[in-house]
Amino acid sequence: MNHVLIIGFVWPEPNSSAAGSRMLQLIHMFLKQGHKVTFASPATDSEHMINLEKIGVTKTSISVNSSSFDHFIKDLQPAIVMFDRFMMEEQFGWRVTKHAPNSIKILNTEDLHCLRKSRQESLKKNKTFKTEELFNNDITKREIASIYRCDLSLIISDFEMKLLEEVFGINKQLLHYLPFLLDPINSNTKNDWPSFEYRKHFITIGNFKHEPNWKSVLYLKETIWPLIKQKLPDTEMHIYGAYPPAKAIQLNNPQDGFYIKGRAHNAPEVMKNARVCLAPLQFGAGIKGKLAEAMLCGTPSITTTIGAEGMLHEDSDWNGFVTDDPITFAKAAVRLYSDHHLWSQSQQNGIEIINTRFQKESFESKYNERLKTIANTLEVHRKYNFIGNMLQYHTLRSTEYMSRWIEEKNK
Repeated sequence: MNHVLIIGFVWPEPNSSAAGSRMLQLIHMFLKQGHKVTFASPATDSEHMINLEKIGVTKTSISVNSSSFDHFIKDLQPAIVMFDRFMMEEQFGWRVTKHAPNSIKILNTEDLHCLRKSRQESLKKNKTFKTEELFNNDITKREIASIYRCDLSLIISDFEMKLLEEVFGINKQLLHYLPFLLDPINSNTKNDWPSFEYRKHFITIGNFKHEPNWKSVLYLKETIWPLIKQKLPDTEMHIYGAYPPAKAIQLNNPQDGFYIKGRAHNAPEVMKNARVCLAPLQFGAGIKGKLAEAMLCGTPSITTTIGAEGMLHEDSDWNGFVTDDPITFAKAAVRLYSDHHLWSQSQQNGIEIINTRFQKESFESKYNERLKTIANTLEVHRKYNFIGNMLQYHTLRSTEYMSRWIEEKNK
């Protein structure tokens, strides 16, 4: 049995965000293989964090810029260290390299932060995003450097895999495609779903701390929902999401059928009772949890090209409609909400996407084989990652001394 250390940016909240659900999938995958798992984080405890001890995971609080982590990692000597997002690799990666050099270092990107941030900046400037803009973003340099410093990086979207290989020229030996790990939808699952006639209203769901979700809600409120409400005056728009700020709560307007519901205590339940999911995301990256959740609940959806990114092959059909034009989006919403046959076909498309794109057993097996290969050839694997070695060399001198200076200053 190997010891796996996961260094989390936050404590997992699977009922609050797709990132939390994704982390729980990874934890269960390690536990399934018989690994002992320790989850450590510098974050403060939260009310909605999962009880890690209850699922057999050791919970440990750690501090940034503190030599206490050096003693912790020296004693633990894990076989695998997984960094949850590149910021954790920046903080703790050099300490792992120094005090547990034989640990396989894995970066769980969640999504490419540099892609999401660059798209957000383009939207603010009211301009079309171009790939070249990634090169001007400091976060890009930091995130790509982190990928190089690790032995393997988990990439959730095939779009991002292609971007990293073709645009940044990263060797595929450093990357591993691992999307959501989902159980297939079978006839028993489908029979438990409410039928078209028993569902009503529109839904969207997403953590309000995630900026793409907040902007999507604003876009719905100001641009898309008025067009839908005009054609379907008796329908309602239900907005679910953890941590709604005051500015979001103020959007609640029963007169317009626009409801800010806040945290969903049972996300699948509210999703499967809605007739259509709306996700007009204008920027973002990775795979969108709300859209996977919709498919798992048999709820057709309408989203943008960014929303469907990483979930759809060119020759397959979406679980509804994909469009970036707000007028077309609203018309599609009205049509999908009203047409039983179209709705049923869209639901079936969603089943096919889940069952062909996110096969849990297949992806888990490939990932475990990849880890075994790296473990058996770690020295050679690292030898040919010269850029990573070079970046590690400089990091041990710059980041280390900066961290030690901060630690001394804090004393």
